[in-house]
Amino acid sequence: MDKSAFFADARHDLSGPLAGIRVVEATTTWAGPMAGCVLADFGATVIKVEHPEGEVLRRVPPTYEDSKLSLFHETVNRNKQNVSLNLRHPEGRRLFLALCAEADVVIENFKPGTLAGWGVGYADVQAVKPDIIYVSVSGFGQFGPLSDRPGYDPIAQNYSGWSSLNGAPDDGPTKAPTFLGDDLGGVHGALGAMAALFHRMKTGEGQHVDIALTDALIFQSDGLLAAGALGIPMRRWANQFAIAAPVNRYACTDGYIYGGVLLDSHWKQLARIIGRADLANVIGIDRIKRREEFDLLVAQWCIHHSTAEVVELWNAAGLAVTRVNSFAEASREPHLHARDMLQDVTLTDGKTVPMVGPAAKFSRTPVRIRHAAPALGQDNAEILGALGVDAEGLARLKQDGAI
Repeated sequence: MDKSAFFADARHDLSGPLAGIRVVEATTTWAGPMAGCVLADFGATVIKVEHPEGEVLRRVPPTYEDSKLSLFHETVNRNKQNVSLNLRHPEGRRLFLALCAEADVVIENFKPGTLAGWGVGYADVQAVKPDIIYVSVSGFGQFGPLSDRPGYDPIAQNYSGWSSLNGAPDDGPTKAPTFLGDDLGGVHGALGAMAALFHRMKTGEGQHVDIALTDALIFQSDGLLAAGALGIPMRRWANQFAIAAPVNRYACTDGYIYGGVLLDSHWKQLARIIGRADLANVIGIDRIKRREEFDLLVAQWCIHHSTAEVVELWNAAGLAVTRVNSFAEASREPHLHARDMLQDVTLTDGKTVPMVGPAAKFSRTPVRIRHAAPALGQDNAEILGALGVDAEGLARLKQDGAI
């Protein structure tokens, strides 16, 4: 489909499909901010409430050129507004609850019980907004024997069993290179918020949504927890694929490709390409039994061809294949630019840099990076002013340490 045809009926008067939804986000680092990022990208008004000293993610590399702005922070906090409030200060707590009273959703990702101890937990917010959707994202959830433990992304990856199958077969368990548990926890937090909003639309009822990083990782682990419970043996496959062969990363003259076959019809095509038509009728279950033999055949063929040659030949035959790209190489892929996965954004230091765009595409209500991550407390005057705090009040609150 042509891109212009997909967006032919697009509206340009809305920020996205969640335009009009108001979110208050009291979060730090990644999982909670990711939940807010998804909702903000989808058009919701998201007010991030941040400690007046600034959260840790503002100071985490990587940065770019001579800037002090963290790319992590800029990525996950774009499209939001920012208010600096000390939630442990009585006035900070009062103003936070006043914001919540006008919100549809609250997102937090502190250790369970922390915000309740500060007087801004679910019960406190529900008292000022009975139909609030209150999303809590944590390592182990709001209840259960381990719910009082701190739980960060790599802890969740290793506790859940995910890391046990990642890595080379002859190596030990390996965590993901990205914040996988945080990312999935954040995405499920956003999904939970949207599902709860739909329920409230039908019934008028708010609720507490509990998201655990461990639960999110296990849910997205292809049923392997059930396999573990049944005692089914599992092994690390590295770049091979448990249910098909040959599939692997193969060395070429100028890099690597990743590809292979699942269907017998596809193997017939690949067997012809690599000059082994005599093996074209070997069915999938037998190829799996002879995995190493068939894998070696493809590897020996690929080593004499460039990545471009392999991709072109295999794609022409309808086979799934790609050059193995670094992130730097992927950033230059025309397809990703056509998909708006890199968007030029002017940050608060005045520099324009490419930022990762939203994944979901909406034909009627398109979404994009509307603005950069705000500076700490950038929207204090506007947002707190709407709550009745004038310039003199802002100065007093700052002096008292509430903002």
